[in-house]
Amino acid sequence: MQVHDMPALAGLRVDGARLWNSLMELARIGATEKGGVCRLALTQLDKQGRDLFIAWAKDIGCTVRVDAIGNIFARRAGTRDDLRPVMTGSHIDTQPTGGKFDGNYGVLAGLEVLHTLNDNNVRTAAPLEVAVWTNEEGSRFVPVMMGSGVFAGAFTLDHALAQKDREGVSVRDALAAIGYAGEGVVAHDVGAYFEAHIEQGPVLEANDKVIGVVQAALGQRWYDVTIEGMEAHAGPTPMELRRDALLVAADLIREVNRIALAHAPHGRGTVGWVDVHPNSRNVIPGRVKLTVDLRAADDATLLAMDRALREACEQAGLPVKVDEVVYFAPQPFEASLVASVRESAHALGLTSMDIVSGAGHDAVYLARVAPAAMIFVPCKDGISHNEIEDARADHLEAGCNVLLQAMLRAANASEGEAA
Repeated sequence: MQVHDMPALAGLRVDGARLWNSLMELARIGATEKGGVCRLALTQLDKQGRDLFIAWAKDIGCTVRVDAIGNIFARRAGTRDDLRPVMTGSHIDTQPTGGKFDGNYGVLAGLEVLHTLNDNNVRTAAPLEVAVWTNEEGSRFVPVMMGSGVFAGAFTLDHALAQKDREGVSVRDALAAIGYAGEGVVAHDVGAYFEAHIEQGPVLEANDKVIGVVQAALGQRWYDVTIEGMEAHAGPTPMELRRDALLVAADLIREVNRIALAHAPHGRGTVGWVDVHPNSRNVIPGRVKLTVDLRAADDATLLAMDRALREACEQAGLPVKVDEVVYFAPQPFEASLVASVRESAHALGLTSMDIVSGAGHDAVYLARVAPAAMIFVPCKDGISHNEIEDARADHLEAGCNVLLQAMLRAANASEGEAA
């Protein structure tokens, strides 16, 4: 088959049953009683999952490399190995009460693409790679999206290797303990990057669409907020003379919700953690600490939400300290690759819609160093980071077929476009 014979390649389809079976086999490693998966980064269970991926990759003729932060790259040669690879991937580490599909689908969909090309004796011009990124979830080690972050230069290798879990085990030692302390440079040039993923939200299902064409990932600003009032006896202290920190906190929580609604459709505002002191039944709360998570699709909106939050805190009636602890800039994806995802879905006869990612993904960091795009498929009831996380086999197959076609388009582009 000719490398550039795209009409013929357009008829290729993945093996949906094989993809599903691989997902179910991987899900047995760290399986939980409720049907989920607990496979934390750089544990022995993670090692088993990594070993299985590498065995599958070698079975289909891939060469495998592990870098210094433990990222795994399975490479299928092209006819022009001087061209930059077209890459796909995700992660196989999970939350403590994680599901079968978050991350795992992106990795195994990539492997299924390569398997399908082997089945049909198709050789792309550019080489193809499937990446398994280290510690995307951040459940055991912080920062989240560690492997892709080091790859993209968001933080240094030494910083990542020095991070420790709650038991004091460093990333460096954990990698060595499972035999995945690779060598050599982390980063290499990438011609294009695609990531297939379950949506982890309810939008596709609510709109009865199979494919989400991801335009961008929301930017994020996280804050630690402390409200200082005065503890006092709940009985003798008149209402008008109280300095109730929890009352102010309640107003701020409602304000965070109002700020998000005022910046629809992509504004998000969440207070996910609250600590009340002294937390006693008959004592007026004297101090409240809470977290605020603001998200938006563009920096101008995110900054407007930041100003609104700070103004609300200044007018709260009690001293309020606001510390910003995380900032992720909004990340648009490469327009030409986004268009390729949309066109591939259309050519396959699949319903689709434009969507934004409310969560962070490895693709967010890859987009800093290479053209990148994402493909979403629905998950049942929008539930993820939960043992009952579920997805339909036909939707997973559909997303994988879109991934196949988008990767073929990128890998068989002219040298000027692909390299």
